[in-house]
Amino acid sequence: MSKKRKVRVEFRKNRSKPARDQNWTRRFHAHGDAEEDAAQRQQVRAKGDLSRKRTIITEGVSAASDEASAADLLAVDLTACRMGRVVRVHGTQNVYVQDEDGREVLCAVRRLLRSLVIDEGNVVAVGDRVWFRVTPTGEGFIEKVEPRYGLLTRASRGKEQVLVANVDQVVIVASLAEPALKPHLIDRYLISATQGRIEPIICLNKADLIDPMMVQPLVGLYSQLGYRIVMTSTRTGQGVEILRSWTKQGATAFCGQSGVGKSSLLNAIQPGLDLRVSEVSELNQKGRHTTTTAQLLHLDQGGWVVDTPGIRQFGLWKIIPQELDGAFPEFRPHVARCRFPGCSHTHEANCGVKQALEKGWIASQRYESYLDLFHGGEEEE
Repeated sequence: MSKKRKVRVEFRKNRSKPARDQNWTRRFHAHGDAEEDAAQRQQVRAKGDLSRKRTIITEGVSAASDEASAADLLAVDLTACRMGRVVRVHGTQNVYVQDEDGREVLCAVRRLLRSLVIDEGNVVAVGDRVWFRVTPTGEGFIEKVEPRYGLLTRASRGKEQVLVANVDQVVIVASLAEPALKPHLIDRYLISATQGRIEPIICLNKADLIDPMMVQPLVGLYSQLGYRIVMTSTRTGQGVEILRSWTKQGATAFCGQSGVGKSSLLNAIQPGLDLRVSEVSELNQKGRHTTTTAQLLHLDQGGWVVDTPGIRQFGLWKIIPQELDGAFPEFRPHVARCRFPGCSHTHEANCGVKQALEKGWIASQRYESYLDLFHGGEEEE
């Protein structure tokens, strides 16, 4: 039997200052500034902004493991709960969970989980495996979130936003036209996938709109770096069968900017999904946000897919500029030839990476992506 232990955890404050007593002015005019009245209503508050704490009971955790997430340590009676997987999220009070029998239950997140001080911008994400209970009235409550793997995240307002959790691979969808191709955005997704330990697949969609020979250098570049890449078209069916074969097992997330055709590709992979699609704006050649929330879907052929919303900005979470060269596989053989330790490969003399760039061993497009990330740029739609 695991040993239980009490742990004090911090919670978000509700407000910086105590709420003002709405009746204070009215009482002053009626009775004057009576010192004894003020003393009777005096409240004692702890010092500091984060003064609210709560004791929780932990199971099977030693006193030395202070770095463990408090959300994972919450004691939950699992015998009263059911296991499920989050398929859609609409805020914290509308989370759709599919149980092991395939039934969807609308759940709210347990208040204790929502109150915990955490780094992530969302307590639960699509793809999470959770324990939930159903009350006699039919309401569902998520009691515990299982540890995650395979995360695709981005930086949003100073926090890590989990776009999707527990996926095995991610299909990075980029359109060859309408909207225009953005290789720098592909590179950002590749780095995020590597961070989250997800196998990336590059999908160049709308191949019917351009001459295929125009993008052969790009296809060759990513192929030589070891990435799987496919050109697709939902109008001609090009590459759809390849994508279908790659999504038969595990969980696959489809991501990319708005208008690149993620939902259209999923409709082609499995006819009958009937995901909403829309045309690209003729005014600015940008996609419209047709998909507004991520959705986990089970395919008839086997496997799961996640249709994610298009995003306007994709900032990488906790990327250290000094370690950025490790995210570019083609840089690694040349870093050892840099003259100075900790070379940034931006301005130093006798830089092995810049010498490789001059000789054509590193593509200029990839080096520009590196510089953009090194100097803290953010890719926008």
